[in-house]
Amino acid sequence: MEQRPAAGRAERRLPSFTPAQERVGNVLIRIMSTLNVWAFRASKGRIGGRFLRGAPVLLLTATGRKSGEPRTTPLLYLRDGERLVVVASKGGFSNHPLWYRNVEANPHVQIELGSERREMLARRASEAEKAALWPRLVAMYRDFDDYQARTDRDIPVVILSPAFSPRSCGARAS
Repeated sequence: MEQRPAAGRAERRLPSFTPAQERVGNVLIRIMSTLNVWAFRASKGRIGGRFLRGAPVLLLTATGRKSGEPRTTPLLYLRDGERLVVVASKGGFSNHPLWYRNVEANPHVQIELGSERREMLARRASEAEKAALWPRLVAMYRDFDDYQARTDRDIPVVILSPAFSPRSCGARAS
């Protein structure tokens, strides 16, 4: 019986990044992300709100698991009804991105779409959810398949759902 790759696992294998390539890549990702966040906020998403081939970008702010400080990251996203779906790909590097570790530790996040801000809850998609979402994610941004083909780690797909709190429902604290 033929073995099929797990959901989101590319069938072909690309060479993994070397440690040196990942060190340089981490610096470049940090610089580009900082510039993207600045441009996105300054232009209310008109600049930095789209990536290669038109993939949409949101800003995700999570609480640093060690620092307790807000950390903002630009991410490609897919709309799925009222939910938004993001991918912890980090370009196919060997380790999960820091933003993903932060949302694992504290799933309460804030996202920015243009000038709109929303409170959301983050959770890792189940294998079945990832299997259903992965083809749509790759249709939006085909490089996700290459990223998965470069790494042995199972790239997480993260589902962001609206967070409802007394504050978001208009109730006042007493």
